[in-house]
Amino acid sequence: MPFQRLKPELILSNEDEIKLETIIRSRTESSCHVERAKILLDYYRGESISEIARTYNTNRPKVERQINKALQIGAIPSLDDIPRSGRSENITDEARTWLISLACSKPLDYGYAYEIWTMELLASYAREHSEQMGFPCLSKLSKGTVSKILTNNDIKPHKIRYYLERRDPLHEEKMNDVLLIYKEVETVLDNKDDSVYAYISYDEKPSIQAIENTAPDLMPVPGMYSCISRDHEYIRHGTLSLLAGIDLVTGNITATVQDRHRSLEFIEFLEKVNQAYGDKQKIKIILDNHSSHISKQTMAYLATKPNRFEFVFTPKHASWLNLIETFFGKLARTMLRGIRVKSKEELKERILSHVDFLNQSPVVFRWKYKMNEI
Repeated sequence: MPFQRLKPELILSNEDEIKLETIIRSRTESSCHVERAKILLDYYRGESISEIARTYNTNRPKVERQINKALQIGAIPSLDDIPRSGRSENITDEARTWLISLACSKPLDYGYAYEIWTMELLASYAREHSEQMGFPCLSKLSKGTVSKILTNNDIKPHKIRYYLERRDPLHEEKMNDVLLIYKEVETVLDNKDDSVYAYISYDEKPSIQAIENTAPDLMPVPGMYSCISRDHEYIRHGTLSLLAGIDLVTGNITATVQDRHRSLEFIEFLEKVNQAYGDKQKIKIILDNHSSHISKQTMAYLATKPNRFEFVFTPKHASWLNLIETFFGKLARTMLRGIRVKSKEELKERILSHVDFLNQSPVVFRWKYKMNEI
């Protein structure tokens, strides 16, 4: 016995039927539009709601909602979602402001051991103190809602971005002095002059570790192991310091490797530079404010070489102004990355060998920052 429908029949015009068929065959229509069009056509052609639900592996309420919507506003308009008012707003502006101000403080101020907020910790504190602060709307606050509120206000209390405070009252003046040296070098390079001055950017790279493997490295094997395999255990042999200066005109590197970087080692470097640039009238050196650079021992040595050296100091906490840092950064990323040696002596030999290799094809670095302002 044929079933008797309780719902009214769906009436489609020829144009509506053609449109629904086109949507079903389309490769660009959304899947929800295609499914809704199939439901309406099947219902229009006599299929029961239960049969339609089984055919498309869904439930009766979903099929009924689609059919009811088509009966109310028409088949084609029913394919789109009807605009809804959404969930009512239940967090007041005052509560949001309090939550944001809370995120802009430290958990330590509220008795926690945490240094920075997590979304869960912030939500937990807000829920616990919402009644006391007069914001009962936050009594069921979730960390997801906290995240949305903070994101909308561009607040990220769970992240730290570092900055460098200028602690040198003469920062601008010292930076200007350094940039003037770079400008002098630029003039020499552009005019291809043989300057009577030598220009050197100098610094120390301390704590280079001499580490030895306890087992040999296993090299890559095509088709089996794509990278070097290394045992986790190692032997420490101590550390070394690299004292290096790069000639800003020629790109040549002068370097010494020492156990320490005291005044004594700095003076040895200065003497090496003094002998290497015997043909130059004066040696201008850019360097930082390390105590060994202005110690009594260093000053006593400089007194024996009057008018030979000119020190240009970078501002405090502004080592980035010293161009030699570019060389040190590249050295750490390439030659020193993952290095393994059997002794400090081997590490020293390999560093100096690498410097000799670089000096075979020296690279001249040009400073760019604020040069047009000098």
